[in-house]
Amino acid sequence: MAIKIIAFVTVKPGEEDAFTAAARICVAASRAEPGVLHYDLWRETEGDRRFVFNELYVDDAAVQAHMASDHFKAFGLAARGIAAGRPEIMMTQAVDVAD
Repeated sequence: MAIKIIAFVTVKPGEEDAFTAAARICVAASRAEPGVLHYDLWRETEGDRRFVFNELYVDDAAVQAHMASDHFKAFGLAARGIAAGRPEIMMTQAVDVAD
């Protein structure tokens, strides 16, 4: 069953460009992973202007493979000094509403 992850990351003021640069590498590599259907980075237009990862995987095994990847681990290390706090991560599954 497909897994959708939405992750919100607030970065320290002035660190937006550094975060985007680190994320660019992770996003490109993640899009090439088997089992990744969709992987994008967005940014809120108001409020805290958090960054938002929008990810879609074929199943939980693909999620686990992504989290074990070298590029994801490297991004996590880079973001640790840039983020204002821990990311807020929401993991969801599709709800079949078709008749």
